[in-house]
Amino acid sequence: MAGCESVCFASSNIVIVSVVVLLLAGLPGLLLPSARAGQSWTAVMITLAALAGIPASVLTLLSHSRTAWELSWSMPSGPAQLVLDPLAALFLLPIFLISACGALYALRYRPARGGYDRIMSSMYALLAGSMAVIVLAGDSLLFLIAWEGMALSCYLLLIADHRQREVRDAGTLYLIATHTGTLVLIALFALLYQRTGSFVLPASGSLSAVGPASATIFLLALLGFGTKAGLMPLHVWLPSAHANAPSHASAIMSGVILKMGIYGIVRTVTLFDSPPLWWGLTLLALGIVSALAGVAFALGQHDLKRLLAYHSIENIGIICMGLGVGLCGLSLGRPGIALLGLAGGLLHVLNHAIFKALLFLGAGAVIHVSASRELNRMGGLVRVMPRTGLFFLVGAAAICGLPPLNGFVSELMVYLGLFRQVMGESGSAAVLAALAIPALAVVGGLAVACFVKVFGVVFLGSARQPLADDAHEPGWPMLLPMGLLALLCLLIGLAPVALAPLLEAAVSWHPLLQQESLRLAGAAPLSWLSLMGLALLGLVLLLALVYRSRLRSSRCTAADTWGCGYPAPTPRMQYSASSFADGLVGLLAPLLRPYGHRPGLPRQELAPARSRFSSHVPEVVLDLWLLPFLRHLEQYSSFLRQLQHGQLHLYLVYIFATLFALMVWALW
Repeated sequence: MAGCESVCFASSNIVIVSVVVLLLAGLPGLLLPSARAGQSWTAVMITLAALAGIPASVLTLLSHSRTAWELSWSMPSGPAQLVLDPLAALFLLPIFLISACGALYALRYRPARGGYDRIMSSMYALLAGSMAVIVLAGDSLLFLIAWEGMALSCYLLLIADHRQREVRDAGTLYLIATHTGTLVLIALFALLYQRTGSFVLPASGSLSAVGPASATIFLLALLGFGTKAGLMPLHVWLPSAHANAPSHASAIMSGVILKMGIYGIVRTVTLFDSPPLWWGLTLLALGIVSALAGVAFALGQHDLKRLLAYHSIENIGIICMGLGVGLCGLSLGRPGIALLGLAGGLLHVLNHAIFKALLFLGAGAVIHVSASRELNRMGGLVRVMPRTGLFFLVGAAAICGLPPLNGFVSELMVYLGLFRQVMGESGSAAVLAALAIPALAVVGGLAVACFVKVFGVVFLGSARQPLADDAHEPGWPMLLPMGLLALLCLLIGLAPVALAPLLEAAVSWHPLLQQESLRLAGAAPLSWLSLMGLALLGLVLLLALVYRSRLRSSRCTAADTWGCGYPAPTPRMQYSASSFADGLVGLLAPLLRPYGHRPGLPRQELAPARSRFSSHVPEVVLDLWLLPFLRHLEQYSSFLRQLQHGQLHLYLVYIFATLFALMVWALW
């Protein structure tokens, strides 16, 4: 027993040291005379922190241990609290993994150019360290400081190419959204302080979920953390931010930063003893909306990174569906449903971080070669970069939930939780779960259609525009992280039972889930998944070998693809991103509101003049709802500008009147 305690203590200290290394990893980029050397040392330090922090976090999960530290500082809130428990350890895994992959990738993705990249690599390290402090924070003040550090460092990464107006606008929108969410979180922590009388976050299950104060805390958590997570309709900052950031920054933004919002929601829920049923139903409904709308908007995109950003919204919806099912199981006293839902949602947190980071890194390699994010300007890249094409294909299959990859396992757990809720319950919980099952199936089908479009347009066919003479596969600093992430997608899909103890530990905050007989391997057929995955992988490899053998023994002729019977086909005759998705976008037109220019064929001309086609799917919530509302608000509130007249004595009157009103309100 003493040996186990010493191992737990050592692993906890290793986690803390790894987090400190993450926070300090940006200093070489600022202090060393060579920007390239500083960037290299930053990557080395982040990688070492990950190599130490990941095993230590796994040991913390396996031991079900909880370790707390107090750090003295001169804040009126008292000492800073750091707490490492299984839930925090699970969220540390993607932080360490994706930050290390992105740091290695950045060595070749963006060559060092003086202070510009010097600051960029330092902000990347600060971002990773801030997120690690967020999941370890045990008091509200430290949490908010780390939250703000994450927000500002992410903003500086986002506006790396600040000379472009589109990038500056995306950064401004991100800042507005993230600080709006932060204001909501300040209100949330103020309510927690009012209930507990302390800035220290309460222990799990120590608060009663009955009453309007608890409901307000939950709704504030949904609003504040949901904005960071990208839940519909709080996602307005996400598509433009992920599209305009450097690709390794997009990978950590989509793979990890969004999960900080999920972590905040889960951590808030764990503070209460028995969450009401409507909490789970609300999360489930928001998840359905986000998943369906996210994949629908992804279908209509022509920008590769913007398309991937909308798929992040889709997968955040799937995560919330799993968490919603789990909360419903806790409310109804059904441990099997709760375990499947919560474990499926948390596993999808890890899975999405892996395959979405892989897709964004692959997109960065593609953009590196094609010098464009526009899908309709790409094509035939698998000939130039076959390894990148293979890794991207693995990520695409994983995000579609296809076996034997990791996305299939977590989505299957969510499916099983939904089916059990439908069969074992009645009323609103069963009805909403019955709606969620076909919704999740539709999401999977649309995701397959979207990534068939992406892979076909980007990697297959012929090049739609001439590539540079030196276009080639990226170097090992970019290929190694992609290969590692692709391998993890396959390993988790083939051996999900290995992650079962980690997930059981992460969801064990509730007494209902602490039963010795409750095991994830018994609730979900994880061993059968491994056998079926190995059989499927073997069948695919066998077919590939047979195909390759037949290809070598037969006579083959080289010709352009997408010929369609034409004697002299050109790349313009290929399916484009617009034409491939035109039918589905047309079916979803009431939601997507597509617009564009479709030229007709003039009847009076035998040889019509050259014409042009264009199509676009707007960001409906931002472009058609929020911005028009703000313009009208500005128009009708313009008279308030008269209050800004530059007269100092009247400003003092305003301040005095405000303070007097606040004192009257406090006494009232």
